[in-house]
This record gives sequence, C-alpha cells and structure tokens, in this order.
Amino acid sequence: MSARHLGLTWDHPRGYEALFAAAREIAPPGLLRWEKQPLEGFESHPIGELAARYDLLVLDHPHVGEAAALDCLLPLDAVFGPEEMAAWSRQTIGNAMRSYLWQGRQLALPLDVATQVSAAGADFRGDPPDDWDAVLRLSESVPVVLTVAGPHALMSFFSLVLSFGAEPGVDDFVADRKVAEEALSILRRLYARTPAFTRSLNPIGMLEVMAAGSAVAYVPLIYGYVNYASGAPGRQPVRFCEAPRGPSGRRGSVLGGTGIALTRRAQPDAPLLDHLRWLMSPEAQTRFIPGHAGQPSAREAWRNAEVNAAAGRFYLGTIETNEAAW
Repeated sequence: MSARHLGLTWDHPRGYEALFAAAREIAPPGLLRWEKQPLEGFESHPIGELAARYDLLVLDHPHVGEAAALDCLLPLDAVFGPEEMAAWSRQTIGNAMRSYLWQGRQLALPLDVATQVSAAGADFRGDPPDDWDAVLRLSESVPVVLTVAGPHALMSFFSLVLSFGAEPGVDDFVADRKVAEEALSILRRLYARTPAFTRSLNPIGMLEVMAAGSAVAYVPLIYGYVNYASGAPGRQPVRFCEAPRGPSGRRGSVLGGTGIALTRRAQPDAPLLDHLRWLMSPEAQTRFIPGHAGQPSAREAWRNAEVNAAAGRFYLGTIETNEAAW
C-alpha cells in the first residue's frame, strides 16, 4: 500500500529506526513512508534535488540557508501555532531550535541533537583531558586522533576557535587571525600523530574503530552518537565526555544533530502534522526515540535518569557542551 507522504532520512540506526518504527506503530496506516540515504548524502546532497522528490526531509542545519534561497521548504510557523513553536524552543537543548530559524522563518524542527564532544575508548584509563593543553600532553603517550574527513576538519577548526573565545566570522572567516593560527597549530600537531588509516573515516567509522579495540584511545572532537555509548556483541562501549576547554574556559563545539522539515511539494494534512507533534512530544522524546536507537532533542530526555542509565550516561556526560554549542 502506497503512503500519502514520503520522507527521506539517513541510513544510520540513529537516523532511521525511531522514524521507521513510529511510521509503522504510531502514525495512521498509509500516512507516511520513509526512505534513507548514506551519511555523505545527508551531509552534501543538494537540498533542492531532494526537496523535489520528498515531502519530508531529515536535514542538518547548514542546509537551511541553501534551502531558503531555493524556497524549497515550507516554513513550519505557517502550519504550527506560535504557542507550539515557543514550547518546542523551550524544551530543546541549546541552540538546536534556533539553528533552523532563517530570516524569521522556522524551516525545521529539531528532532535530534548532537555536537562535537570528546570520546575515549574502552581501554582508556583515568579521566579524559579537560583542556587543550592536556590533550596535547596526552597525545605524546597514547593514540589521540582527529576526525578530518569531509567537513569534520573544518568543524574541528571552528570548535577550537570557539574554545579560544572567538567566533567564526561572516566577512572575515575568522575575525581574529592570531586565534586562527593558534587553532591551526594545535590541529597540525595532532594531525601529525593521527594514523593514516583514520584520516578518511567519518565519525561513524571512527567510533566503529574505537568500539573494536585499542587503535584509537581518544578523540578530542567528534560528533556524539549515543549508539556507541553502551556495549554490544563484539563491540566495546565508547565513553563520551565534554569537549576540551580552551584558554577562554569555553568548551568550543559546533552544533550538529538533525531537523525534520516539510518541503514545498508536501501537502501536509492534519494526521501528518499531528505525527510531527507526537515526534516532538515528551512521550516520544523521553521514551520512544531513545528506545529505538535515536538521540532526542528535548532537555528533559537528556536529564532523565532512566535514559542515561540505558545510554552509558552519554547525555549527562556531554550536556554542558551541547547546551553551549555554536
């Protein structure tokens, strides 16, 4: 039976299991069908092409400017009331809701929150470093690795700049040249010690390596995936911690996560809008999504004791960085 609405998400369990299960178990029969694409497509596939083929898109907030220029997404403040939008903004971790706001229009709802945090392998002993000086000292004795594939070298550079108390600019890329040079110096020193086989790995690939053994002891900046925080057959748990502090005392990090958007080709009916409301509800965010390999956006879920117990304390271990992510 064909569905009335077609959605596209990404092909990691965090990206699709909860959405597939909710379409099957929660949505009215025949309402919604999801398809999935690889992480690299999620990061870089032209948003206009996808919006022409799907009614719903799970996307990352850097696509929002392009989507607005193409006018290919339906502003959600046109279909949801201001009270609902304000409530979702209040419940969401950090800047996640605001990251999908462009020129006064809300173009997606924050389904999932992630940012660059640090990760330690199962064989790592002691406390992970709390600042970048300690990261550099640690790299002299154990395998400390950077994630640099695709956009991740740039994201790590931005995160370091933020930890120095500066922010990436608009006209000046990075307004403070001295800070930019110091951030690049740290990245160069760590990159020189990064094993060649890891340089092509995206965060998922890097976490797979960390979960498999001791080849990578510590990654100072990597997008957090709750799926790796608890063990599984043949896989050791990865310990996720706050991002390192810089000289400013800030834990610099660049927000990731995903939002759910309606495209201009969609004809959202009441059942579809109700399903999106349900995905943002406390019930979905604190129970259903964490129970189906997902990573919720609601602060209530991140602070929930049961959610953290099942997730190796992933959420409480990184909440400070997520709340402050740029």
